[in-house]
Amino acid sequence: MQTDKVSRNLMLTIDQISQLTGVRKSTLRYWEKSFDDFLKPARTHSNRREYTLEDLDVIKAIKRLLEDEHLTTQGVRLKLGEITDNDKKPNTRNKAPRFG
Repeated sequence: MQTDKVSRNLMLTIDQISQLTGVRKSTLRYWEKSFDDFLKPARTHSNRREYTLEDLDVIKAIKRLLEDEHLTTQGVRLKLGEITDNDKKPNTRNKAPRFG
């Protein structure tokens, strides 16, 4: 599937991520440091951030956990750790765990 290959290789700028999520660029930079185990955008040769669609899902999850579930930064780290741990285990449910 060509579309799947293209979407896997799609890279988004910090401006695009900010527009898609409503999260300020300064907040995205802060989250990159605070949640570095889960959010590691690639860098271009000129050191600009490039985000994948997976990064976008992580950012949406962080935003939801902070704003909707009112978790602390530590709570978000723990919850994201649970989600990624579940992704590594064989899935016995009908639906795979998602970030977003």
